[in-house]
Amino acid sequence: MPAAPSTTVPSLPSPPPFRGRIGCDANSGHYPVPRRYRLHLSPSCPDCLRIAITHSLLGLGETLPVLRLAAVPDGPDGGHRALRPLYEASAHRYPGPAAAPVLSDTWTGRIVSTHPPDILSDLVRRFGGDGPGRPALHPQDRAAEIEAVERLCAHRIGEAAQYAGRADADAAARRTALGSLLRVLDSLERRLAHQDFVLGDDMTAADVRMWVTLVQLDTVHRLHLDAAAVHRIADHPHLWAYARRLAAHPAFGTHLDLDGIARRHHAHCQGLEAAGAAVQIMDWAAHSAGGTAARLHRERPDGFMEPQHALHLRPSGSA
Repeated sequence: MPAAPSTTVPSLPSPPPFRGRIGCDANSGHYPVPRRYRLHLSPSCPDCLRIAITHSLLGLGETLPVLRLAAVPDGPDGGHRALRPLYEASAHRYPGPAAAPVLSDTWTGRIVSTHPPDILSDLVRRFGGDGPGRPALHPQDRAAEIEAVERLCAHRIGEAAQYAGRADADAAARRTALGSLLRVLDSLERRLAHQDFVLGDDMTAADVRMWVTLVQLDTVHRLHLDAAAVHRIADHPHLWAYARRLAAHPAFGTHLDLDGIARRHHAHCQGLEAAGAAVQIMDWAAHSAGGTAARLHRERPDGFMEPQHALHLRPSGSA
């Protein structure tokens, strides 16, 4: 009997093509100047969603404008047509897809970075500051713990959930992956029963990462799991109460484009849905700040511009 199709389109990872950084002063080349840079984001993409949330938490609307891209990349190579001029201005005849996220420099009309961890770090360290109401997302004494949460979300939640839903995987291997996922959720459940955030009483970058991971778990990975598995995942009341609480925060829920996430997933996924698709863990629209995806597109947070259809770039080298 032929194997059932995988739940995702196989792809070969490639190194990010642009790895510029924002320095601390003019000697760095790229240095922090209000409104010099632009973020190009499609919040249906998990990395873009993390950056959008961080941008809002830091109150960077007036400092670093954001251009919103289509939820589903519209280029023939899987990239965004609107970003193609920017990519080609940055690398002559750039061969790969014009993918988001992008941090661009309006002074040069070129890309600074497309590497999400670097972009997130530069937002916090070069633009974040210590203004009133701004959380300390990357406290130095929690750096190792934040990195550990990053790995946990990527591998023991995201990858485990994806493997547990693979129709072409061995049943025993799927059970092992699900067991690994549930053990992590059990640990988080115990932790969040006694504290407000993943690392204690204060919000950090670990919470941004965890919340986006939980969004993906319920809106994407759940669709390929059986109903019993989804019920076991849902049976973590403190964890999902935490997710609801953050969804109600304007910096989180306002960026949640449920329709866009669904369209992006269906555009790239070749797997069959399982019974878990009918078992929703959380009503994200009801609990999210801003309500529904339709309202999201009408009421944009500070710093977000209309959907980006084309870029008007300065000639290369202009000041």
